[in-house]
Amino acid sequence: MAASLRQLRRRIRSTRSTKKIFSAQELIAGARIVRAQNRVEASKPYAREITKVLSALASSASLDHPLLTERDKPGRVAVLVITSDRGFAGSYNVNVLRRTEELLALLRSEGKDPVLYVVGRKGETYYRFRDRPMVDTWTGFSEQPGYSDAQAVGSTLIDAFTAGEDDDAGNADGVDGVDELHIVYTEFRSLLSQVPVAKRMAPLEVEEVEEFEHEREDATAGSRSTDVPTSYEFEPSAEALLDALLPKYISTRIYAAMLESAASESASRRRAMKSASDNAEELAKNLSRQANAARQAGITQEISEIVGGADALVSSGSDI
Repeated sequence: MAASLRQLRRRIRSTRSTKKIFSAQELIAGARIVRAQNRVEASKPYAREITKVLSALASSASLDHPLLTERDKPGRVAVLVITSDRGFAGSYNVNVLRRTEELLALLRSEGKDPVLYVVGRKGETYYRFRDRPMVDTWTGFSEQPGYSDAQAVGSTLIDAFTAGEDDDAGNADGVDGVDELHIVYTEFRSLLSQVPVAKRMAPLEVEEVEEFEHEREDATAGSRSTDVPTSYEFEPSAEALLDALLPKYISTRIYAAMLESAASESASRRRAMKSASDNAEELAKNLSRQANAARQAGITQEISEIVGGADALVSSGSDI
């Protein structure tokens, strides 16, 4: 009985210590959510304006740029997967990896050969454990990505896409050339809703993308709307500007996806740590009840032994 009580008390101390860790992780994730949301909001004006400019460029230029041109027979296609570097984030990584597998299956059913580019240690570990080849990986910045990180990823993907242009023989030999660029990440919609999504980045159609539809609705709700498009004058030519801005546009989309994923990761971690902290508290209460019951049983047994011994002494004295 004493050994069982000591074991219960040891488990209670361990559970309460673990609860403190979970609570600390919850507080850290909560603080990071605010910063991540602010970074997402701060990045939207630039992304919105470069999208508008590229829409105007694409409408005024001959659409023969490699990033805008569909390949005749797409073979190898690149899939960029954005996961987290750390765990304790609930189903965050599971959901984005499941969405990736769905995309890979769809691409294979279309006769394409998908190749993986992975951001985050969790995705890298997942595919390495399953002996799935990865062309390139990036780690160490999933919670606080910088634009330079997005540029490094975007540069690699754009080089691969450019290498795949008019290079069917190279693709057949497995050279790092691809005909399409896809991205899978987690879209942050609210503190309670984070949805894994898959989108094609190239060949791309520059347009007012879905991310800004709600902003247009908010803007038109408070002001008079107009159908008159913005007029631009380009210097140098529209084609030259396309060459310069389209790679930046790809990097901007990757950066926006990284920011959305960072906010989603923190929100998922906060929710998971809150649940784990509550479960640890409930477990500690249950263990405390068991310990109290064991202690009460021990006291009752000791009292019974004392009473039994006294009764035995009394009975022995009366016989004499």
